[in-house]
Amino acid sequence: MVLARFLLASVIAALYVQAHQLEQTPLGDFEVPETWLSKYGKQIDQPFSGPLAFSHLTYSRCLEDESVDFDIAVLGMPFDTGTSYRPGARFGPYAIRSGSRRQREARGYSLAWGNNPYEQGSKIIDCGDVPVIPFDNALALDQMEVAYSTLLARPIASTDSSWAKGSFLAKDGREHPRIVSLGGDHTIVLPILRALNKVYGPVSVIHFDAHLDTWEGYPGTVTEQSKVTHGTFFYLAKEEGLISNTSIHAGIRCKLQGIEDIENDAYVGFHYITSDDIDDHGAPAIIKRIRERVGDSPVYLSLDIDVIDPGLAPGTGTPEAGGWTSRETKRIIRGLAGLNFVGADIVEVAPAYDHAEITGTAAADIVHDFLSMFMAQEPPTPHTFHGSWPKDEL
Repeated sequence: MVLARFLLASVIAALYVQAHQLEQTPLGDFEVPETWLSKYGKQIDQPFSGPLAFSHLTYSRCLEDESVDFDIAVLGMPFDTGTSYRPGARFGPYAIRSGSRRQREARGYSLAWGNNPYEQGSKIIDCGDVPVIPFDNALALDQMEVAYSTLLARPIASTDSSWAKGSFLAKDGREHPRIVSLGGDHTIVLPILRALNKVYGPVSVIHFDAHLDTWEGYPGTVTEQSKVTHGTFFYLAKEEGLISNTSIHAGIRCKLQGIEDIENDAYVGFHYITSDDIDDHGAPAIIKRIRERVGDSPVYLSLDIDVIDPGLAPGTGTPEAGGWTSRETKRIIRGLAGLNFVGADIVEVAPAYDHAEITGTAAADIVHDFLSMFMAQEPPTPHTFHGSWPKDEL
């Protein structure tokens, strides 16, 4: 009985298939679905989507791909084991890139600068992060120095230079790329200065910070490596002959052991501008003093995010009340355009202490200023577009 039913079902199935074969549609007559590319075009990242590169720039692993060239590189240095208080700046490069997601090349024009840095003829890319070892500070510093030197040695990508004095300042007489470093705690500047010294010799430093960072050492320092911290790196740079006697701090307001800290600071090669000086003298006077101090020397700009008041940038390891606003800081940076910048960094962004990503967003906007600062031959003049201030009032 079971076998009979099986045979009957097989016959019915065969007859069904045979009956419907004439109704089958050939494969070639199927409608081909429209593709994304044909219907919508290229895959464009939204501000909140896509790979995490600074301002949606081209991202390359420049340290391993030696064929990559550029004029300006953004380079992360996720190092924070030189801190004296709150750690966490190893996540700074991530936070700054995340804060930059609303920025992009196509919408890079700034009224304050009067330009779009991405449309000035220079190739700007994100070179990713140095894979810094978190277990051995001596090794980590060497890794950062080698990484920076590697990128600094690359040929520039553009045929027309946007940096007139680049080749004149370099020891080898050729123009080198410039790097904007994303820290990381402030210790990263020591390996950077070591790398720059090979190309330019001693450089002047413009140092935006609440703290001097020129101390000889911290209590408890008993080994050579323990002398290397985010508060001593400038002293060590002076001892190694990496910085000139024409450097200057801006935004200083930290507590000191006494006047001897200022005397030591002068030995290291710095003059200083306090955060209160902006109330007494104004931003134009601060700009004038900085420019006069560094002159025509090769200049490195290092900006600790704690130069900005912690009410506006809380995500940092050593906050100090009474800092500048982000607007004041940006105004001073614009006034420095035209100096002989060989590189720049922004450090001490520690997103674990941030709120609503305001510190990472502020840092990303300052990096955008750095790019415009590299491109400009002089400070921008106040804009006179339709609807703004009449010329006779500027």
